[in-house]
Amino acid sequence: MPEHILGDKDFENIPSIRSKALRINLNENIYGTFAEIGAGQETVRNFFRAGGASGTIAKTMSAYDKDFSDAIYGEEEDGRYVTESRLKKMLSHEMELIEKRINREKHPNKLFFAYANTVATIDFAKKYKGHGWIGIKYQVAPDGDYNEIILHIRFHENDAVTQQITLGILGVNLIYGAYYKYDTPKKLLRYLYDHIDKDKIEIDTINFSGPQFEEVDNRLMSLQLIKNGMTDAVMFGPDGNNILAARILYKKNILALRGSFRPVTKVNIDMYEKSYEMFLNENKVEKERTEVIFEITLSNLRAEGEIDEKDFMNRARLLCSLGHTVMISNFQEYYKLVEYFSRYTKMRLGLAMGVNNLIDIFDEKYYRHLSGGILEAFGKLFFKDLKVYLYPMKNIGSEGYTDSENLKVHPRMKELYKFFKYNGKVVDIKDYNPETLNIFSREVLTMIEKGESGWEEMVPAGVSEIIKEKRLFSYTAEEARQTSN
Repeated sequence: MPEHILGDKDFENIPSIRSKALRINLNENIYGTFAEIGAGQETVRNFFRAGGASGTIAKTMSAYDKDFSDAIYGEEEDGRYVTESRLKKMLSHEMELIEKRINREKHPNKLFFAYANTVATIDFAKKYKGHGWIGIKYQVAPDGDYNEIILHIRFHENDAVTQQITLGILGVNLIYGAYYKYDTPKKLLRYLYDHIDKDKIEIDTINFSGPQFEEVDNRLMSLQLIKNGMTDAVMFGPDGNNILAARILYKKNILALRGSFRPVTKVNIDMYEKSYEMFLNENKVEKERTEVIFEITLSNLRAEGEIDEKDFMNRARLLCSLGHTVMISNFQEYYKLVEYFSRYTKMRLGLAMGVNNLIDIFDEKYYRHLSGGILEAFGKLFFKDLKVYLYPMKNIGSEGYTDSENLKVHPRMKELYKFFKYNGKVVDIKDYNPETLNIFSREVLTMIEKGESGWEEMVPAGVSEIIKEKRLFSYTAEEARQTSN
């Protein structure tokens, strides 16, 4: 830890927000700007109240008027103000001003920072609870490059004043964590909720960047958000960076594929390609307004016990390498997944799945917590413009395949299944590749772990090379030699 930053100890009791703000204020080297738009100057207020703020605050501002804001930070192409691009412009602009106006020779030990937020609190009709972007750009050494921590929040409180107070507390926690917990990002993440109940605010996206976070994989940070109960779903793109669901799902047609992808196999890709082709042929589904999501549930990640972060990263790297958008969710039941997508779009939804997954959907045990039972769940699942694309299963020990025509559900569910089937909610994927039906990811995984040959033909092109090069799924150099002999 740089000598310019005071060391930190693990507190038996969580330090108060005033204590955190005061500790920052009393550090003679931390110095920067606060720029807050949309909910007043709630974060900087805590630093003023703590005392000693003159040694920390170079400037504080709130360009509340949109014309003033545009004059300072420039106009956004989409005309919106509560966006990630707006936040980044604010951070960069304020940091440039600090560097321009503060003499380095006069202040050689200063650690510059710019904190910013752009938020929309609950509307007057209390229909939309609000959301926002928060971030800090800062140094941990006077001659060091800048680091950034940027996150997106969703408000859950029903009052604008309480939302403002929560935002101010979160801002202090972020600044404090950025300086005193940057070397342990997982702790930094947890401490963001100090003095905040998790039902008050949701953090659904976070990205770390800069020299201090070179070893941080933001996909792993996404996983922490789910594990810590900070959100129910996170998404990241092929580049490995976390992305805001609203940004890519808003007013889009969505096709989702749920699986373990441990590892991704040819049957997964065949299911994806064939269902995607069928989805695009649906009425009003245009390719440029369609998103495909590969989803892994938290319960799937826990299938072997505690979540193995290395195993999670193995799956994520492969899906990203194939150019796919990945979603990690806490939605064991499909209807919750559909409800989540419905936050952002009223357009067509598609679920591609195998026979066993569809059978599970018609299992009553998953809906006992609902007062309306399975009927309530199905009302939520199929109420929207949704269709299930069913991938067949080869019958084990006998000839033929199981599809929607001969699939067997519990006798009590038989008529309910028929209702959805014959109303066109469940359709079979016909043009599948029969050669892939003998491929099961668990068998591929076992072959990789045991160093057996032949699994390379069961995974998509390029995947075996990545598994070998990166030593994924317990593939070792010794196994590499055995495979080559």
